[in-house]
Amino acid sequence: MAFQAPNGTLYYLISLPSSVAPAGSDPESGLVKDLASTLQLQSNDDVSQFLIPHFKIGTLDQLVQQSEELSKIDAQFESVVSRTVDILKNVYDGNKDQVENAKRVSEKPVENYLKSFQWNNAKYRIDKPIAELADTLSKEVFALDADLKGVYTNYNLAKSNLGAVERKQTGNLATRSLQEVVTKSDFVLGSEYLETVLVAVPKPGVKQFVKTYESLVPLVVPRSAKLISADDDFSLYGVTLFKRSIPEFNQKSRENKWYPREFKWTDGVIEDLRKEKDRASEQERRLFGEVARLAQATYSDSFQAWSHLKSIRVFVESVLRYGLPPDFISVLVKPPVASIQKAKASLLTKYGYLGGNAFVKDKKGKIVQEDTGLQEYSSLVDIEYEAFVIYDIVIA
Repeated sequence: MAFQAPNGTLYYLISLPSSVAPAGSDPESGLVKDLASTLQLQSNDDVSQFLIPHFKIGTLDQLVQQSEELSKIDAQFESVVSRTVDILKNVYDGNKDQVENAKRVSEKPVENYLKSFQWNNAKYRIDKPIAELADTLSKEVFALDADLKGVYTNYNLAKSNLGAVERKQTGNLATRSLQEVVTKSDFVLGSEYLETVLVAVPKPGVKQFVKTYESLVPLVVPRSAKLISADDDFSLYGVTLFKRSIPEFNQKSRENKWYPREFKWTDGVIEDLRKEKDRASEQERRLFGEVARLAQATYSDSFQAWSHLKSIRVFVESVLRYGLPPDFISVLVKPPVASIQKAKASLLTKYGYLGGNAFVKDKKGKIVQEDTGLQEYSSLVDIEYEAFVIYDIVIA
């Protein structure tokens, strides 16, 4: 499979047994320095210890089951975080500065939070079983996601409604709202038999309209056509006729490619139309603020939950890989953007031996299926399996 650059900032969350740390210093700082040298990192900020507590351990079967479940939840959390970022981008119309400012976790820039991660024991007690912790995190994230989806849907509806109202204000005389165009004096009012209708006539057809409208149908008031307004494409006329002839007049107008406008003057109609726009604008503004605040809160809380879930997952996988009692060091690494593939290859070269003969890989990182260490189990080995615990964290 061809390498694809991550759509965001990539971090590796790595766990290695304490025994691989260089001698002569404390294991944690020694391993951090060794990784920085191995990956030729330019900044000390690009590698740091990622502190993970020790959780309650059940049986081996439980750990294997939890490993599979945590993998699924991890992918779901990542989707929630990514979807929240997409919502922030849409809400802020792709303004990068506003989006980045909104992507804060515990009031910190997201990368700062990740680099200084600490388990929140007050919120997620480590004396609880792993399955219970994962369930608590899942319920929290999925509830946040559901709430955000609901508010975002309402915001989009309000935005669409406002857009429709505004389009009525900016179109031509055949489509736009007439609230700023007509006045009360343009209409015959209070008559039992007569009514004024409005017709938008394309500019090339004005002469034909003026010449023929009186004979278009019976009972049109002669010389009643009044030019009310004009734009680059249309002229808006008011024509007075008997009410019973209106349906036929409108039909004949359409046949002549004139555009009858459905508008009846009533006291307060202009004010009602203005209020409609004000209501649509107010609704959009209110929901914009609501969805922006909720998206920021969802990003912060769901990213925190995702980071905690990663901690649990690293712990479980480390116990399964390296055995009991838990004795491993977890490190957060930001590989060089220009050489991500090279960084991964360097890690595999240095620590690939941890997988033993059963997981020997070639230079492309693929498991050598014909290796004798695999024997009859070679077909069962996941070619994505790594010799040590390593997970990607992509900050979109």
